[in-house]
Amino acid sequence: MKKILALAAMLMLLAACGQPAAPKLDFKNSDLTGLDFGKDFALTDHTGKPRTLADFKGKAVLMFFGYTQCPDVCPTTMAELSAVMKQLGPLADKVQVLFVTIDPERDTQQLLAQYVPAFDPRFLGMYGTAAQTAKVAKDFKVFYAKVPGSTPTNYTMDHTAGSYVFDQRGQLRLFVRHGLGPAPIVHDLKLLLRP
Repeated sequence: MKKILALAAMLMLLAACGQPAAPKLDFKNSDLTGLDFGKDFALTDHTGKPRTLADFKGKAVLMFFGYTQCPDVCPTTMAELSAVMKQLGPLADKVQVLFVTIDPERDTQQLLAQYVPAFDPRFLGMYGTAAQTAKVAKDFKVFYAKVPGSTPTNYTMDHTAGSYVFDQRGQLRLFVRHGLGPAPIVHDLKLLLRP
């Protein structure tokens, strides 16, 4: 038993000799720093331009999965993110909000181009094929499912109601739960955008 304890102590000392840990930031939202998922995506924005996470290097990226015909969570979240941008003032130019549709069947490029910038002209709507959408959702651990309505086109989508935040280096850092208001998001973005 003494040998095991001595070995454990030696391993801890050796581990402490590596790279110094990044300082722990006092985030208000869920800290995902270091988790191994949500590394990238390949989608098209509402202007028709193919995009990956690398396109936004140098900006904090806030990524929300939703759909344009959502009756409550999506418009509420988008309005909240619009308020975040206003409260950030000039810092908002260092933030990119991405609205990723989980309803590519109805959310066309044209519809996204009308809906998303209505909340803030800097926001981008993102879409892909059904297969691309499924891959990105899986990579980001996002749940979504079609809920049949009274007609084949009159359906709703159940989906994860939260957003992901990447730092300026493209590293996944936060999960923002729905409905907490803009203040915690503003607080955390200011931490991530510090020089």
